[in-house]
Amino acid sequence: MTIVKNYLNLFIEYLQIEKNYSKYTIVNYSKDIEDFFSFMREQAILQLDEITYNDIRLYLTQLHTRKYSRKTISRKISTLRSFYRFLIREEILADNPFKLVSLPKKEQKIPQFLYEEEMKLLFSVSDCQTPLGQRNQALIEVLYGTGIRVSECCEIKISDIDFFIGTILVTGKGGKQRYIPFGSLAQDAIERYISDGRKALLSKTKDDHSYLFVNHRGKALTDRGVRHILNKMIKNVSSILHIHPHMLRHTFATHLLNEGADLRSVQELLGHAHLSSTQVYTHVTKEHLKKIYMSHHPRA
Repeated sequence: MTIVKNYLNLFIEYLQIEKNYSKYTIVNYSKDIEDFFSFMREQAILQLDEITYNDIRLYLTQLHTRKYSRKTISRKISTLRSFYRFLIREEILADNPFKLVSLPKKEQKIPQFLYEEEMKLLFSVSDCQTPLGQRNQALIEVLYGTGIRVSECCEIKISDIDFFIGTILVTGKGGKQRYIPFGSLAQDAIERYISDGRKALLSKTKDDHSYLFVNHRGKALTDRGVRHILNKMIKNVSSILHIHPHMLRHTFATHLLNEGADLRSVQELLGHAHLSSTQVYTHVTKEHLKKIYMSHHPRA
């Protein structure tokens, strides 16, 4: 299996250098391939070219038995298909058995989002007289006000923000960059945090960095840190409200469409490569319109 591991290292280098994938994406690719390597060891399969279609069907059965969602199984198979495609390109293998496998249909889940009243609760919970309170307020304003991914938010540096025209330069998936506008409330929160709270937090570390969002030790905030902050904020405002970081992105898109924004503009703001990724939010807005109709139309 040593040689097989070396192939994985080559693939990771390819994802980093040629594809310019994010750390998060590369970690997921590695985990998916390592998981398949474990399956190979269990089946006493030593080489990648020994894998047959029947082996893959057995692997799929195991994934279903382990209660993985269709989305996760689809991602794992897609990863392995890409891995084999790379090995063929490098002339290490001659055939890709995963090309015969059809991906399970994705579950059509309607994105969860917060209503405006719920967002008002989130905006009211932070103590903006403290460094952490100022950071949390700025964090919520940026996530909701721009709709960027949490991973993108953690990578923002001071130099990426243009306060004069009110935009943030965001680096998304595959290293693609886009400018996202932000409003006056977000600008006020960011400026207050930078001039006051961030300086206080940075004084606790010797690290010299320009990341916008930092933790209580002055180091760059991580995805996990953002999740922890949001969970703590929710506990302070509600025992029944549940939130995950991506929900603020869903809320951003849903509220824009509810107020009449066109789908193409929302696609651009979210950084979606395909319009189909953005169209899922139209299901949410249809539900919203249906509720309004049922509540207000005299013949409903």
